[in-house]
Amino acid sequence: MSHVTISSLEELSRYEGQELGVSPYFQVTQPQINLFAEATLDHQWIHVDAERAQRESPFQAPIAHGYLTLSLLPYLWTQIVTINNLKLQVNYEIESLRFNQPVKVDSYVRLRAKILSIKNLRGVAKTRIEVNLEIQDQPKPAYTGVITFLYHFEK
Repeated sequence: MSHVTISSLEELSRYEGQELGVSPYFQVTQPQINLFAEATLDHQWIHVDAERAQRESPFQAPIAHGYLTLSLLPYLWTQIVTINNLKLQVNYEIESLRFNQPVKVDSYVRLRAKILSIKNLRGVAKTRIEVNLEIQDQPKPAYTGVITFLYHFEK
């Protein structure tokens, strides 16, 4: 499925129960990991010390913070779908998120998304989405889970 554009709650509802798509691959780089470490004050060596990670880590390379990979979700989601006519979009919930395997520095990841359910809350679309962050050439995803966005459409 190619990029999807949605302009109303009614259009969004047509995708309930369907895989919406897969984003293009995105490379996770060491400078990005370092910036995330600065922003979150999480400077654990397994993320930011490339030499030590190659020597001592079971992954033999630095790995991205799990929350860095999670924070890519909104960007990767917009590579799959554009939602127009919004007053507001709210990150509402993350359910049963499981980090399955680390993302090594310079790996490429992409998001696979399926709309599980849409509930109309007086014009607000409570949208539950199954997400899988796939790592190129790896059989297991970096994470799996269910996220919920609230979409407040213009009338």
